[in-house]
Amino acid sequence: MIIKILLTLLFLAVMVGVGIYSRKQAGTVEGFVLGGRAVGPWLTAFAFGTSYFSAVVFVGYAGQFGWKYGMSASWIGIGNAVIGSLLAWILLGRRTKLMTQHIESRTMPDFFGTRYGSEWLRVVASIIVFVFLIPYTAGVYKGISTLFEMGFGIPYEYCVVSMAFLTALYVILGGYKATAMNDFVQGIIMLFGIVVVIASVLSSQGGLSAAVEKMASLPSDNAPEVNGGFASLFGPDPWNLLGVVVLTSLGTWGLPQMVGKFYSITDERAIHRGTVISTIFAFVVAGGCYFLGGFGRLFGTPPTLPNGRLDFDSIVPSMLITLPDVVIALVVLLVLSASMSTLASLVLTSSSTMTLDLIYRDKKSAPGEVAEGSIDDMVSEKIERRKVVVMRVLIVFFIVISLMIALNPPTFIAQLMGISWGALAGAFLAPFMLGLYWKGVTRASVWACFIWGVGLTVVNMLIGNPINPINCGAIAMLGGFVVVPLVSLLTPALPRQQVNKIFECYDKNE
Repeated sequence: MIIKILLTLLFLAVMVGVGIYSRKQAGTVEGFVLGGRAVGPWLTAFAFGTSYFSAVVFVGYAGQFGWKYGMSASWIGIGNAVIGSLLAWILLGRRTKLMTQHIESRTMPDFFGTRYGSEWLRVVASIIVFVFLIPYTAGVYKGISTLFEMGFGIPYEYCVVSMAFLTALYVILGGYKATAMNDFVQGIIMLFGIVVVIASVLSSQGGLSAAVEKMASLPSDNAPEVNGGFASLFGPDPWNLLGVVVLTSLGTWGLPQMVGKFYSITDERAIHRGTVISTIFAFVVAGGCYFLGGFGRLFGTPPTLPNGRLDFDSIVPSMLITLPDVVIALVVLLVLSASMSTLASLVLTSSSTMTLDLIYRDKKSAPGEVAEGSIDDMVSEKIERRKVVVMRVLIVFFIVISLMIALNPPTFIAQLMGISWGALAGAFLAPFMLGLYWKGVTRASVWACFIWGVGLTVVNMLIGNPINPINCGAIAMLGGFVVVPLVSLLTPALPRQQVNKIFECYDKNE
């Protein structure tokens, strides 16, 4: 216990210290939200990875999908690395950096408002961001607190409140730069921790070969007379497994807290290096998490909830509770690192969106055109400081709301994330990505995709989730790539001159 407490206190002291160190760079909006658009490849890549993988993945997804799909759950981690990281950086990194800097966009709603020449798109997008980041944040709280309760014996409620307070502290102090620097430290802990944890868990089962043999001897849930499904290449339910791969991999392309990392990176060379770093990080962390979760059935059946369903969120903690205390301390730091980095990214994204896109909406010179001067040049220093203060206040507001949900979570961690990612990426992914490449995307098609992504997710939830929230989210994302082109072909195009002016950024950098 002493080892666990000392390591945790040291970790938290470093996090707060970085926040204090970075506070001088967080006095302006550009510094607080984007780190001055001068964040290097290592910090950006680790910020991307640590924001991607949190307690939601390690505790919620790895446990639930490892139980359902066995060792084939590793495909989710592979998909996260190849699609969610490698392709995201290749297809979105450069174009996002150039266009958002050219049109002086600092948030995803700001991108929609300027790229498509509509203040109402900007406002509605900011509301969608604020509302649907809340269940994701609650899921992160629930995941980290479940494991923290196991490691320290501290009641769940105290864990939730403590993590919320500490995360808010260093984000409020140092903004994005503090978040990125802490993400790097947290990412190193995650890389080292996941390797040690996998080795320890497999060792407790007699090694990798013995663990695989045990998995192969387990009967299928739907066909008790058939063994081996949980150790097969594609598992007992490949189609639902594919839905999880799509949601958790493609979803990053349309999430504001993920895409925002490309806004702040220094230059194109940094993007190339960041692509490699981020992909390797995802292979190790995501691949390791789901590979570990695939052996969950070897540690007994999880407890049953009052509604009769299995408590999937307890599977990973039950795997780890038998490990040596030093390893448990490392696990706690691993999940603490993953979760605090994700929480920091979520609260910073939400507060900056509400401040810049709802409360203080900077006006461009004309809809869809690039302003002659920077936004910061057109506001007084007093207004600039006020914006940063408002963002800090909204960080507290956002955390309090998320805490209320986390203290009374309505469903499993995986379902909370499915609702959040489905609505956000279902609404934003297609119009954002296509808007970077295709001049023909119309304003009406963006509205249609907002309605499609949010509408499908909300309606499915209100009628009792006849479609699994995970699969529903995947359908919402993929469906956007049908909705946007179809509606764009049937509705009036944006003025060609304005669109050409926006796309000039690529011609200048060829």
